[in-house]
Amino acid sequence: MQILTNSSLRQRNTFGIDVRARRLVDYDSVAELQDLIWQRQRQADASPLIHIGRGSNLVLMGDIEGTVLHSRISDIVVTADEGDNIYVRAGAGLAWDEWVAYCLDSGWYGHENLSGIPGEVGAAAVQNIGAYGVEAKDTILYVDAVDLHTAEVRHFCAAELDYGYRHSRLKGDLQGRYAVTHVHFRLSHSFRPCLHYGALADELRRRDIRDYDVTAAMLRQIIMELRADKLPDPARLGNAGSFFKNPVVPRETYDRIAATHPGAPHYDMPGDMVKIPAAWLIEQTGWKGRALGPAAVYERQALVIVNTGGATGADIAALMCRVRDDVEHHFGIRFEAEAQFVGLP
Repeated sequence: MQILTNSSLRQRNTFGIDVRARRLVDYDSVAELQDLIWQRQRQADASPLIHIGRGSNLVLMGDIEGTVLHSRISDIVVTADEGDNIYVRAGAGLAWDEWVAYCLDSGWYGHENLSGIPGEVGAAAVQNIGAYGVEAKDTILYVDAVDLHTAEVRHFCAAELDYGYRHSRLKGDLQGRYAVTHVHFRLSHSFRPCLHYGALADELRRRDIRDYDVTAAMLRQIIMELRADKLPDPARLGNAGSFFKNPVVPRETYDRIAATHPGAPHYDMPGDMVKIPAAWLIEQTGWKGRALGPAAVYERQALVIVNTGGATGADIAALMCRVRDDVEHHFGIRFEAEAQFVGLP
């Protein structure tokens, strides 16, 4: 366990926002986390307790006058191997892309389309990360967590967590109550590529690659290249990846937009609903490449907000509100942020 006081969180969030935590704790086991919680109970410590991963989905609004927790639990355990299925428990502190690479090296398939996503295994289960037609929930069976109030260990099945588009109960009604310690996955010994997603299918056609020629290593490499082409490296330009959720609206809303914007991109969804790319909506309002102080909409991908240098959480929030309000004014659609704000009143 490592405990730091008055610690900068600049390297703990991909926006590179420079705020400080009164106490920062990196723990290595479930027992250490429980000891920390029991210690707070004995001391009647009611100061804020915030759990973070690698900060790839956070906007820090100011200094944290409490304790910031981070998991370094990184064990990988095969719990069962039955026919074509392999069941694996992964520590929440594992870097997500390192986990994906480990799976491919081990011949465990199902996560290829999620290559290159920043963050950690635990955060992936909270956020239900997704890309190129695949979501984390597709392979999650169970999530182990510790109650930050009582130190009780909970074992959630996936159905209990109400997984949806970039959503779970762990970022809904259970947000802030539990720290994920392990995630249980069901993967496959057989490679069955998911290639139907538009941008991925287009790229395969551009490269003249037939579906049956795609290998797992090839798919991972293509996904990594697609992400690098549209998303900036946080080490060079602070960002949290896709900032807004793609809105899902009734078909009549899309038809109204298409009447004035023929050919507006969309994806048909169940229940006569339609998903409209948030990046396209932002582009139509003229925000792509524009800045508001040190925060800007990325010039190569309108779904990304970047820190051009010295931006605060307030700067990011101000730009978010301007973009969101303009889209709502023009299209009658109100965006929901994917990024989570910490310290917002």
